[in-house]
Amino acid sequence: MSSPKHELEVGDRTVTVSNPDKVLYPDEHLAKDDVVGHYQRVADAMLPHLRGRPLSLRRFPDGIGQEGFFQKEASDFFPDWLEIVEVPRVEDGKVLHQIVCRDPADLVYLANLATLEFHIWPSTMAALDKPDRLVIDVDPPDGTPVSELRDIARRLRRLVEQIGLTAFVQATGGRGFHVVTPLDASAGYDDVRDLARGIADHAASEDPDRLTTAIRKDSRGDRVFLDTNRNGYAQTIVAPYSLRARPGAAVATPLDWSELGKAKPNGVDLKRIQRRLGQKADPWRSIDDSAASPATAAEQLENLRR
Repeated sequence: MSSPKHELEVGDRTVTVSNPDKVLYPDEHLAKDDVVGHYQRVADAMLPHLRGRPLSLRRFPDGIGQEGFFQKEASDFFPDWLEIVEVPRVEDGKVLHQIVCRDPADLVYLANLATLEFHIWPSTMAALDKPDRLVIDVDPPDGTPVSELRDIARRLRRLVEQIGLTAFVQATGGRGFHVVTPLDASAGYDDVRDLARGIADHAASEDPDRLTTAIRKDSRGDRVFLDTNRNGYAQTIVAPYSLRARPGAAVATPLDWSELGKAKPNGVDLKRIQRRLGQKADPWRSIDDSAASPATAAEQLENLRR
């Protein structure tokens, strides 16, 4: 018989888990309790990547077999101990209220709402209009060998390092890899997006048979799309250690570059991430120590193109 709810002590808060036996990943026989447990266990590694960043929640109250929804506006029923921030909307000047995760209880509470995926801004509330992350999504068409995706990620890394930045890599838990570069929050979104596009365009120009930056799908053919569209105000990227709402219950997983040779985009699932974090520290734990100037990088990129 299904238990209606139970309570968890998380830090100094008590969080009620309702319908813990509700199945959210049918093929994997994973219930809400498993999802809540995942976020409780990865909290120490995940929270540094969430702090200060407005969140969009991808919720699946009836599991991944049914349609979920993105929640950007914080609901009135959220408890007052959750941090809710006001985010100006560019399109109409109105304010959006969004959650910022601060501690494990926040994660557990949101997981209890059947939040499977956490998506974060590339900037923090400290400088909302100046991103401190640049992201290039290596987005393949069906049938692309994973060895090719690894090679493309390494190619991007070399280019990023040529222009004085540091590249980090994440298995997205989906189809591809993210190459992520920490920035010093000294430039606005337009400049950072231009830099990301410049990097992607340069990489594609050097390997036009394999890479493309074409926005239209019907213009890409069988080439891998270098997607820079996440580098905009109010855009979001999947957070490190977030589950993905797709069969397999894969987890977005930061990697060391030395691990890429054996890594798959969706190769770490809810169970494997527990073992991984038990054996290995978060490869992105010091990512902000490598933050650099996008303006300087843009100059270096321009020199490369000459």
